[in-house]
Amino acid sequence: MGLHINKYIETSIRQNWELLALTDFKGVSYQYKDIARKIAKLHILFKEVGVKPGDKIALCGRNSSQWAVAMFGALTFGAIPVPILHEFKPDNIHHLVNHCDARLFFVDQTIWENLDSTHFDNLIGVLQISDYSLLLCNDPRLENARKHLNEIFGRRYPERFTPADVHYATPDRDSLAIINYTSGSMGFSKGVMIPYRAIESNIQFGIEHLTFLKPGDGVVCMLPLAHMYGLCIELIHCFTKGCHIHFLTRVPSPKVIMDAFATVHPKLIITVPLIIEKIIKNKVFPLLDKPLMRILLKMPFIDDRLLGKIKERLTSTFGGNLMEIIVGGAALNKDVERFLRRIDFPYTVGYGMTECAPLIAYAPWDENKEQSCGRIVDRMVAEIDSPDPRNVAGELRVKGDNVMLGYYKNAEATAAALKDGWLYTGDLCTIDEDGFLFIRGRSKNMILGPSGQNIYPEEIEQRINNLPFVCESLVVEEEQRLIALIYPDIELGTAQGHSFDDLARMMRENIDALNKDLPAYSRLADVKVLHEEFEKTPKRSIKRYLYQH
Repeated sequence: MGLHINKYIETSIRQNWELLALTDFKGVSYQYKDIARKIAKLHILFKEVGVKPGDKIALCGRNSSQWAVAMFGALTFGAIPVPILHEFKPDNIHHLVNHCDARLFFVDQTIWENLDSTHFDNLIGVLQISDYSLLLCNDPRLENARKHLNEIFGRRYPERFTPADVHYATPDRDSLAIINYTSGSMGFSKGVMIPYRAIESNIQFGIEHLTFLKPGDGVVCMLPLAHMYGLCIELIHCFTKGCHIHFLTRVPSPKVIMDAFATVHPKLIITVPLIIEKIIKNKVFPLLDKPLMRILLKMPFIDDRLLGKIKERLTSTFGGNLMEIIVGGAALNKDVERFLRRIDFPYTVGYGMTECAPLIAYAPWDENKEQSCGRIVDRMVAEIDSPDPRNVAGELRVKGDNVMLGYYKNAEATAAALKDGWLYTGDLCTIDEDGFLFIRGRSKNMILGPSGQNIYPEEIEQRINNLPFVCESLVVEEEQRLIALIYPDIELGTAQGHSFDDLARMMRENIDALNKDLPAYSRLADVKVLHEEFEKTPKRSIKRYLYQH
């Protein structure tokens, strides 16, 4: 058993006191000792206004150092941080802050401007994330505490604040640590109740398996911290190792990300497939498609040297110091994955869900198999509901330290997901003789064919996504017919002199050709070509429910 998660945080702060901890990219930086002081001040504030361990503290804002401090402040106090995605609409934010019974609410000024303060039921007050100034105060104690915070801090620590002053609460491992609202690719948010043991188990896994990450190493935090993948693996895990975490603090466009990689030189990159696929499809594939390049790639000796050069160039794109890229959230495009394997690039695909805080499966890049998402992680066991789990996909269920307590105030959803200690994931999987997991689809997305056949749209989508000029796709059912919705790669098409109408025509020709390879019951009856990309959750999953009728 590892340390309590708050002990991991406490130990890292003490051991890395003088090192840089958090930086807003091209902005302010804080050392670990600065974070410790800020956390101590937040603890004073919480006590002064009557916040108790177990009370909920909501956070809603873009990734930033101050967001991270507020989260660490709540967690190490024994309060329950409730991260809320900043992309949520105002009425959803009102609902979730009330639903979780938050006592304090930390929010970005730009988000607060679109909220209605009369819609909150239970709040002592609202603080702006950037400087913890008051935006709403329903209790004079809060105004007084905020006004005199530095003075109270000075009285509490009259000499100076040292590593010996850092002591954090360690509530029971099975008690509630964080409520994390799912990003809603199926259409609604559920408050996942994450216990301390789940976060601790995930952090322990990172410490024991990603051993190349050392104190002082730079990390670029790209994923939303309001999602468990970003919060646990990018922020908390890297913080407990004494890393220097850089927040982009703005929309992570390819240019901003490349700039950050070139500045930070990260050893570890944690991301979703879209970012990797965009870089490979736009920067590498067009290069490989040139006639001379095709010929050279067929000549053995030149082939190896050429691929080595491409790997070198790609590694420098990611900052030149890369040990591993972990891709999560969805499968990688097959062509991209095959190419990365061919050049021996250090990427791997993991698998998890909010309900497991988030890890379920992982294997290092030099062990993982193509199209697999790794082996079941430590302190977890898995079963597949199938008569032949190696060959016939069945629903994956998991049990162990990483599993949630249930859904907040939602007994019905909890009973559907948790049975006899097993979490039913809703994902259809097979597992091979070496214990590698392969995801075949979501049971919720399955379409019943005309003669009772099970059609998994993800399998068809993967085929479509490998076709030329396809950026992303969805297969949906309309009036008992299968329709392909395709968003073409307009950027690449335009660069090669194709209009949108040209791309639409190509999509239809592609689908006609693909239909010849598909069984009759899963052939596509029509194609709809979209001008705009699909609406996504912050973890970049397509919001399927918006496109299903």
